[in-house]
Amino acid sequence: MKVYNSMTRTKEELVPLKPGKIGIYACGPTVYDYFHIGNARMFITFDLLRRYLEHRGYEVTYVQNFTDVDDKMIARAQAEGITVAELAEQYIAAYFEDVQALGIRPATVHPRATEHIEKIIELIQELENKGLAYPVDGDMYYDTTAFPDYGRLSGQNLDDLDAGARVDVDEGKRHPADFALWKAEKPGEPAWDSPWGRGRPGWHIECSAMSMTYLGETFDIHCGGQDLMFPHHENEIAQSEGATGQPFVRYWMHNGFLNIDNRKMSKSLGNFFTVRDILKEYEAEDIRMFMLSAHYRSPLNFSREMMAQARAGLMRLYTARDRLDFLLAHAHDGEPSAEEQELIARAEAALPSFYEAMDDDLNTAGALGVMFELVYDINTVLAETSSRRAVEAARTALLAMADVLGLLVKKADALPSDIQALVDERAQARTNRDWKKSDALRDELIARGYTVEDTKLGQKITKAV
Repeated sequence: MKVYNSMTRTKEELVPLKPGKIGIYACGPTVYDYFHIGNARMFITFDLLRRYLEHRGYEVTYVQNFTDVDDKMIARAQAEGITVAELAEQYIAAYFEDVQALGIRPATVHPRATEHIEKIIELIQELENKGLAYPVDGDMYYDTTAFPDYGRLSGQNLDDLDAGARVDVDEGKRHPADFALWKAEKPGEPAWDSPWGRGRPGWHIECSAMSMTYLGETFDIHCGGQDLMFPHHENEIAQSEGATGQPFVRYWMHNGFLNIDNRKMSKSLGNFFTVRDILKEYEAEDIRMFMLSAHYRSPLNFSREMMAQARAGLMRLYTARDRLDFLLAHAHDGEPSAEEQELIARAEAALPSFYEAMDDDLNTAGALGVMFELVYDINTVLAETSSRRAVEAARTALLAMADVLGLLVKKADALPSDIQALVDERAQARTNRDWKKSDALRDELIARGYTVEDTKLGQKITKAV
């Protein structure tokens, strides 16, 4: 498998630090609000990475943190008249509800920043001992000028970084790019004891402490959104490698931006949507399908048209799966026809082709293309009198690929009793050659939200979408 390493700006063969095992750290949410649709792209992308690696036999330790203390959390908690800890509990619970809907599996561990204060203090002390950190009125700052490689991930030149855009302004800093490792206590804010006085950690040092606690000083993959590359990930590298003297991460992976109707998502433009907002209008699996329809590093545009395309594609996959289930129940055990034997061969070749796409830096668009080629073969070759071997080969391949992508998760439900009664009544009408009644019952089923297909093997009734 090859992945695009943001550090080297090239695709590289993925070679784990320990054979058969891969450690991944994915930046999680700051839990002061529901996460937005752009966050969802990151969470889905790297859930897929984890799924695929596990499918290919790797033992994956997947760490995704919660930032449960920072400026935004403090401001939100104060506005709502609750503690920061209460705010965190509220939105961590909401996070798990929303990611479960999107088919995102829980991480191996979900560490919280507030649970790692001791490790954070230990790292800052090490940086201070090495002359990489300095105090300013109870705060502790990282000295970016003392780390020669600062900027190599993002391509930022330290000399060009002025106070403003993406670096904090503070008169006490030696350089505009220097960043806070520890912030002195302010009235009404959470605080912990430290060698520099009571205070709380800076955002960047939290992730270094949590990732190294569970994955070691050097680990395989660190991933996140493109917007985190600078300054967050840049600062993680500086403080981690500054403290340990070891390479921090072997492969950096970043997903591209998500736009809304070809415009950057922002609250000022009124096009800022949480996943909860989107789920009021769309199915969660439609969102996942939409996210997988483009390469994870490419910009992706969220629009009604694109969501409609994603839903149509997903429904093609569901229709194929349900048709296979129907055909399997009526398949014969005889030898496959020559055409079916060709289908079996193509079905058996589908998974290797799927792997080839996924091995190319998670090319999900190509992987979905393999699935749709198989669906075409299913629709054109298989009929009501297909052989069991042909149906099972196609079904096995389709479901294996869907499982990796986290799709086709809904089971085909039994028909409600009132609908089944209409179906049975219509079957009797057709037996009696009462076509008028049969048509009336078909219209009733359609009006109730079901599609009706008459086959040689009887009625095929499915819930319309």
